[in-house]
Amino acid sequence: MTGHRIYAMRFASVYPHLVAKAEKKGRSRAEVDEIIRWLTGYSQAELQQHLEAGTDFETFLTAAPQLNPARSLITGVICGVRIEDIEEPTMREIRYLDKLIDELAKGRPMAKILRSPS
Repeated sequence: MTGHRIYAMRFASVYPHLVAKAEKKGRSRAEVDEIIRWLTGYSQAELQQHLEAGTDFETFLTAAPQLNPARSLITGVICGVRIEDIEEPTMREIRYLDKLIDELAKGRPMAKILRSPS
């Protein structure tokens, strides 16, 4: 671990904030889960197991079965930092997730969020 506090945080403690952000804008927990599964390759059951086990954020991302190759298409600024410029891989993955949830909360269609070909 390189010292970022968020790496040691339990993913289960961050997850409700992701869901709340989406639900506040009329989106659903199911959509948040779909985004997480798309990004990480976890099944719904595996995602639930990590939430129940209290897996830390770093382990949750580094142990992901299949990080989606299309995640490199996620660009833009999150928390004042351009995602493409983040060199540390785990932090970049965290910011990818942040960006996708932001797009969901802003009402973007799920096909665009998941970088589906038009």
